[in-house]
Parts: sequence; structure tokens; C-alpha cells
Amino acid sequence: MKRVQWMAAALAVTVCLSTGRAIAHDHGHDHAQVDEHAQAETTTLTVDKAHTDIGFSIRHMVLSRVRGHFGEYEASLEIDDNNQLVSANATIEVASINTANEKRDDHLRADDFFDAEQFPQITFVGKHVEEVNGQKVLVGDFTIRDVTRELRLPFTLVGPVQDPWGNTKYGFQATVTINRMDYGLTWSRALETGGLVVGEEVEISLEMQFQKS
Repeated sequence: MKRVQWMAAALAVTVCLSTGRAIAHDHGHDHAQVDEHAQAETTTLTVDKAHTDIGFSIRHMVLSRVRGHFGEYEASLEIDDNNQLVSANATIEVASINTANEKRDDHLRADDFFDAEQFPQITFVGKHVEEVNGQKVLVGDFTIRDVTRELRLPFTLVGPVQDPWGNTKYGFQATVTINRMDYGLTWSRALETGGLVVGEEVEISLEMQFQKS
């Protein structure tokens, strides 16, 4: 009887150890799956400058809005396998500002505003994407004149679409309003009737196309 009990006990220990190894092996497998998902590859999209506009507008003398755009820039998007935006990056050359008025553009490049000589670039470095009430929002660090603030950019990503030449294209649209004072663009003059020559709020409008490299 004792021999039978001893053999039963040994068998139970063997089963427990075997099961423990199986469970440990299964847990390791689960971790591998999580790591593999976390490190899923993304696809880089490059900007199509022929079909892109980086524009802005600001109120002038309370009466109307002055509109302009930047002509020189680099930008890219990162998307996942489901064509969802993961991140984005952009670098804009300040000297390329164009409001269709040379005198005004020179003033904007000067120290009163952007100081293009000392701070030649505006940058955006995406950090992550959120969804707020059904609206996708790209969150990133936006830098002007070496002042960096977090910017929340509501956006729409359209695509993919094949163009007639076989390129895979995506459309990216976004509009956001910033306060220029937050970025050190503080020059202004007050009007006798109230208000400022140059408004504080700047509306940024992005109409962009990207394609797979």
C-alpha cells in the first residue's frame, strides 16, 4: 500500500511540474504575441508638394483676414496596416512665407515676427493619435522661434486611392487655431478704435497629399 501511495505522489508531482512548464511556455508565447503586435511595422508616406498647401490666415485691423502659405517644407506620415495614422512630422522653412505682398513678407521674416535668420524653421513632431467624440486628433510638439508647445490637431485622412500612374495616394486635411503670442510672435499695434493691427489668433489650414515611397 505504501508503495502505491508513493508512486501516486510521484506521479502527481510529475504532472504538476509538467503542467507548470506548459503554463510558463504558454505565458511566454503570449508575451511574444504582445511584443510582436507592439512592434508592428508602419509605412512611411512622403508629401506630394504638387498637390499640397500649408496655409494660414490672420485678422488685419479687425476688418478682414490676410491669407498666406509656406512654399518650402518637408513632411511625412506614418500609417499602420489598416491605413490608420500613427504619427506625422513636418519641417517648414520660415523664409518661404508668402502673403502676396513683398513688404509684408519681409516684415514677417524679420525679428518683429518669425526672425527667420535666427529661427529658420517651424517644426511639428507627432507623438500619438487620439479619438475624441469620433474625431481623430493628432497630438504633437509644435515649435516656432524655439518655443515648443503641445498642439492638438483634428484631422481627416482619406485613402488609399490609386492615381492614373499607379501611385498610392492619401489625402490629409486639418484646421487648427493657435495664438501667436504663445510662440513669441508678440509684435502688434493698437488701433484708436480698439483692437489690434494684427490679430492674435492664427488659423492654420492644411490641404495635403501623400504617397507611398
